[in-house]
Amino acid sequence: MVNDGDYVAIFHSIHRVMKAEKVLKAAGLKILLIPVPRQLSSDCGLAIRFSPESRAQIEEALATAGLAVAEVWQKQDGVFTQQL
Repeated sequence: MVNDGDYVAIFHSIHRVMKAEKVLKAAGLKILLIPVPRQLSSDCGLAIRFSPESRAQIEEALATAGLAVAEVWQKQDGVFTQQL
């Protein structure tokens, strides 16, 4: 479900991740709502997957909407690393 190079954004609540999905899709950005990968933990259970090419636009759209991302992870060689 998450390919190497993809980013996964985790939010603090199901309400925030659902609002983020709505905002990002309305902006025409290519994202996918996914279950949080097993290697990561989240109280919410859902996350947003996106490509490295769209990271700047996604961060900008979320900031404009006032939505804070709790954590961003990137999968590389099968391992997730937290991004700043």
